[in-house]
Amino acid sequence: MAEQSWFTPYSAVLRSRMRSQQAYPLSFAADMLSSLLVGAVEFAEVWVIYHNVGVLGGLNLHAMLLLFGLSNLSFSIAQIAFGHTDTLPNYIRAGTLDAFHLRPQPLLLQLITSDISLRRLTRAGVAAAVLGVGIDSNGIDWTVTDMTLVAISLAAGIALFGGLFVCAAGLQFFLIDGSEMTNSFTYGGAFASQQPSSVFGPEMKMLFGFAVPVSFVAYLPTIELLRLHGPAWLPSWLAWASPIAALWVWGMAMLVWRSGVHHYQGGGG
Repeated sequence: MAEQSWFTPYSAVLRSRMRSQQAYPLSFAADMLSSLLVGAVEFAEVWVIYHNVGVLGGLNLHAMLLLFGLSNLSFSIAQIAFGHTDTLPNYIRAGTLDAFHLRPQPLLLQLITSDISLRRLTRAGVAAAVLGVGIDSNGIDWTVTDMTLVAISLAAGIALFGGLFVCAAGLQFFLIDGSEMTNSFTYGGAFASQQPSSVFGPEMKMLFGFAVPVSFVAYLPTIELLRLHGPAWLPSWLAWASPIAALWVWGMAMLVWRSGVHHYQGGGG
């Protein structure tokens, strides 16, 4: 019984957050619409590029649908679950983070489960629709191996972006007002994952292929599914290593988070 109820306090908080977001239907609908428009505009930007150039980095318009869908769906779900961790500086400045330390639950788990952004579901819906069209339009001769790769890639992509959000939150213990810098790795990483890594120079390939390995989220799975060869240093078979990339990001995230927690001295008020 105890093993089944450890998550009870977290689920109670999440349910209350979800109810509070729906307490004002018009406002909630407006938030959902704005999130839908964000997803639609992001897709429109990429579609315009591929519609005009035809082929970019070895990928055509149909391949782009697969690339965009995998990338944006992974990021959107991670943003729903982890995106609110970027509010940590507000807690630090207000001194209210100290209240988290008084509760008998891990600080990081409290922060992750402190909210859930339902309004971002529509953005995930746009990404899922694009992915569905991409799967249908590329004429892939689906096998169990291909379906397994898609499932692994989505799970690893969500985990990888979640780790980037946690890493960015951990840095806020040191930076406080450095969200613009950390956003370059979270939201900037999401943008980079929508691009074919073959167009990057060697330094950018190293950055987005191995340091902040967002190439594993969508580009490598896309070229593996389409039986394409990858660029130097990023062969298509590396798509199967996406869980390792996610573990690497979470390793960095936990190191930064623990360093930040030890650095934190309290609100001082």
